[in-house]
Amino acid sequence: MSEVLKPDLCVIGAGSGGLSVAAAAAQLGVAVVLIEKHKMGGDCLNYGCVPSKALLAAGKRAHIMRHTKSFGVTPTSPVINPAAVRDHVRGVIAAIEPNDSVERFTGLGVHVIQAAARFMDKRTMVAGDYEIRPRRFVIATGSSPAIPPIPGIDQTPFFTNETIFENARRMEHLVIIGGGPIGLEMAQAHMRLGSRVTVLEALKSFAKDDPELAEPVLRKLREEGIVIREGVRVERLEEIDEGVRAVVSDGGETGVVDGSHMLLATGRKPNVEGLDLEAAGIRFDQHGIKVGKNLKTSNRRSWAIGDVIGGPQFTHIANYHAGIVIRQALFRLPVKAKHDMIPWVTFTDPELAHVGLIEDEARKKHGKINVLRWPYAENDRAQTERATEGFVKVVTTKRGRILGATITGEHAGELIQMWALAIAVGLKIKAMTSFISPYPTLSEINKRAAYTYYLPSLTNPLVRRAIKMLAKLG
Repeated sequence: MSEVLKPDLCVIGAGSGGLSVAAAAAQLGVAVVLIEKHKMGGDCLNYGCVPSKALLAAGKRAHIMRHTKSFGVTPTSPVINPAAVRDHVRGVIAAIEPNDSVERFTGLGVHVIQAAARFMDKRTMVAGDYEIRPRRFVIATGSSPAIPPIPGIDQTPFFTNETIFENARRMEHLVIIGGGPIGLEMAQAHMRLGSRVTVLEALKSFAKDDPELAEPVLRKLREEGIVIREGVRVERLEEIDEGVRAVVSDGGETGVVDGSHMLLATGRKPNVEGLDLEAAGIRFDQHGIKVGKNLKTSNRRSWAIGDVIGGPQFTHIANYHAGIVIRQALFRLPVKAKHDMIPWVTFTDPELAHVGLIEDEARKKHGKINVLRWPYAENDRAQTERATEGFVKVVTTKRGRILGATITGEHAGELIQMWALAIAVGLKIKAMTSFISPYPTLSEINKRAAYTYYLPSLTNPLVRRAIKMLAKLG
């Protein structure tokens, strides 16, 4: 017979969101069962954020070696060892792995069950040799690569983000289907590591970002040699002697794109299969589990967080959701998720980072707005690093409330955090001019952008007359 467990919380999924809930609850003395049928750490550690950034880091080093002439250093053509690059990626995962391990969570007092889970009814779940009857459930099962229904795909070899990081051979020509952040990050990493790369995007690359700031990134990727074709429909896939073939239609004309390898980066689907959510009375569809603003499902005993509820799919959103659940479950606080202040970053070079509303969204919602800009080229630290491509763009209300910010350029993912904080706590633009920025740092770009809010005042006749009157006072 199955052993019956009656913890306070049962968390399904040991990705970033589930781990955050389990760790916080256990450290606060709550009995927790954590269920994971695959790898601890989930997609982020094993197939997503961590390996992709490790691969990008390898590509960046190779790129730097080729482009040192302007610093007075003789450039060189690096020798790429694909197997060693693969080992580098594995090593980064291994270094982080202990933080997400069964041993660590067992040490925290969490009962970890490594098995598939499914609901028996609204109050009961089974996993392995256990029957779990908790007071509350947290579903954090994440998402998986969405495989599009392209004719021939079943007979064509391809990578997804779950398999490409195990590749240990040079890819002569990588064809990537999907020009979103994942596809473009992988395109640049592999281009810099010695592959030819073609990206096929059905619509527009960086469709969710401000087009004014996405354009410089796309231009840089193309300058490095990546072929990015937008508005292209993939009609059929085939395996050929030399590798793979995509039959495409572009503007009504049909053609073929041949490559040695193929990567599918066509979005993700929520992991709801096998959970028997119907038995628990939990509503869901192809977009994920349905939740309210408090992340509660249609079963009052359960929450769902992270990728499995659809919407923006980022590790930091899952962690944010975890905090909301902890405050509700343990402290009974009536908190709700606010997704309008979630930042995101595409880790291409240059990076593209965003938080809040883009310009078009801000105009539709608020009417008259202020648009503030400042270029990297006007920053002394950027000049010393020869990282002068890019700029900051901020939108505010006429009264100076910060609505959104987008940055393209070196370390944009770090610089955006000041704007994310400002939006989260409701700061006005004046606050962004009040801090002292150490010199020379890239963060001065944010401050200079904020100062441009006050430029119209400098030409105001009333202000100038007041200054003259004050000057006469001695």
